Amino acid sequence: MAVSDAESTNEWPGAEGTARAEARADALTGAQADARTGTRPDPRAGAQGSVLVVDDDPTVSEVVAGYLERAGFSVRLAADGPTGLRAAEEHRPDLLVLDLMLPGMDGLEVCRRLRAGENGGRPVPVIMLTARGDEDDRILGLEVGADDYVTKPFSPRELVLRVRSVLRRAQAAAPAGAPQGGPEGGPRLAVAGLVLDPAARRVHKEGRELALTLREFDLLAYFLRHPGQVCDRERLMREVWGWDFGDLSTVTVHVRRLRGKIEDDPGNPQLIRTVWGAGYRFEPAPDTGAEHAFRTEDGHA
Repeated sequence: MAVSDAESTNEWPGAEGTARAEARADALTGAQADARTGTRPDPRAGAQGSVLVVDDDPTVSEVVAGYLERAGFSVRLAADGPTGLRAAEEHRPDLLVLDLMLPGMDGLEVCRRLRAGENGGRPVPVIMLTARGDEDDRILGLEVGADDYVTKPFSPRELVLRVRSVLRRAQAAAPAGAPQGGPEGGPRLAVAGLVLDPAARRVHKEGRELALTLREFDLLAYFLRHPGQVCDRERLMREVWGWDFGDLSTVTVHVRRLRGKIEDDPGNPQLIRTVWGAGYRFEPAPDTGAEHAFRTEDGHA
């Protein structure tokens, strides 16, 4: 895997030696910058949360760990899939940075098993590291439950920003201190057999609890709060993901996954409708009119 501080001018390296050279160069650049500015690892290391980095390239792992630690995170490292999965299960991190290509068990299988073992509990956010251009791998990563991905080569600073963004959403999901009326607060919403509880971060469909990832929950909550509105992918990425940039296919995949969990027939969705050329529209009750079907759990519109 390669890292780079100038994504726009770096292409995917053709050899492992090139990748390691770029990683070492980036580490040296970061160290030199720290020496010039007097920056040292945050003495409150871990104050921002704990991150498990699973990557089989020790050079890249050390570079990523260095940037995360300087940003105030505590970091643990694992060098293969089975070790990473075991580490995540035994000492649950706040977030997992997971390379796709790993010895012993690839990142997709690690993520799949991690999600399967959560049994409806609060999921560990996962950022997948994938090769540039491998769109199928990125989509597969999202489909097995990854919350985000970063393509290689990447800027460690960009990765830190993504980690902060994903963790911010995960931490905001905690019921304690959640702002009422915002994405994590307010009354429970009931529509079309769905009951969404923002404070408890739980969704039921006709009495059965649904296992949604953090992003899926936030996406559904946003749709429920904006019934009948056409939301394009840029708006959803900005409002749900909190990003002004990124691959819009992330939104597409999450909408497809969400449909698979809330629609009676995901192949013919009735709740989340595609408005071709414009985006998506949540229609609580296409047959009776959204203005009468959308209500809070106490029955008020």
